Amino acid sequence: MLVDWPLERLRDYRPERTEPADFDEFWAGTLKQARAKASPPTFTRYDAALATVEVFDLTFSGFDGQPVRGWFVLPTGVEGPLPCVVEYIGYNGGRGLAHERLDWSSAGYAHLIMDTRGQGSNGSTAGATADPDPVGLPNTPGFMTRGITDPDSYYYRRVFTDAVRAVEVAREHPRVDPDRVMVAGASQGGGITIAVAGLVDGLYAAMPDVPFLCHYRRATEITDKNPYHEITQYCRTHRDATERVFASLAYFDGINFAARASAPALFSVALMDAICPPSTVFAAYNHYAGASKDIRVWPYNEHEGGAAFQRAEQLRYVRDLLR
Repeated sequence: MLVDWPLERLRDYRPERTEPADFDEFWAGTLKQARAKASPPTFTRYDAALATVEVFDLTFSGFDGQPVRGWFVLPTGVEGPLPCVVEYIGYNGGRGLAHERLDWSSAGYAHLIMDTRGQGSNGSTAGATADPDPVGLPNTPGFMTRGITDPDSYYYRRVFTDAVRAVEVAREHPRVDPDRVMVAGASQGGGITIAVAGLVDGLYAAMPDVPFLCHYRRATEITDKNPYHEITQYCRTHRDATERVFASLAYFDGINFAARASAPALFSVALMDAICPPSTVFAAYNHYAGASKDIRVWPYNEHEGGAAFQRAEQLRYVRDLLR
């Protein structure tokens, strides 16, 4: 069933944003620190037993110079510099195996798949990147409340920094056109995509698919599905921490990043999605500041959204942009 407001109301939903006064300073300092501690990335050729692509096992420096893994895939026989899609993974997933994501390279683009630190052991795809937890405070099982009462220690400070660094690593590769780098991802990956779009200038496009990590306060009030429910559970237990939790989350809210984004964007939303409720997606979409944006609406789908149908939309969208 529909889990949120009618589509007509959703299209007009643009809630007031709660934004810390030092939001830009916080992120500029975080990224500066990561760049200062970065080491050169390593691209190690990987035998994936595939004939149409070249695969490289990637390690690069993310938050605080910590190593992050990924795959870098190039179409065989296509000379650069190529457009590049940097892809971020959904909650609990990892970079997986090298042959699991071949659509973007099959379309003729370079493709960087970023592993998500600490994840990839409770989903369909395996991860390979550790998350050194600097705090070790009590948290709800999962990733949503790790260090949640302090933006300096919050888990997604590390993840979003990794994601920006992934774009910078892609832009520096000799087979990539730095002016045609795009970001994409579904669910958690969609939320990361919006964050990167708000933090990185000059992206060619952003493609957030049924994005997570947006409009946290409303999400926790209208769904009891994880992962947002992890925050609810934390606040249920730590009753005295609720306002600190949401003050911290304001540094990581997709609607605040969306208001800073300028790249052309193709969103998607599913109207029966109780995991990422439609109003949270439209809140980010309607605040998205890019002059060129569109959203695909999947009225009878849950969190799977458009799935392969949405990927077909994305492939055509990128093809038409590049033309």
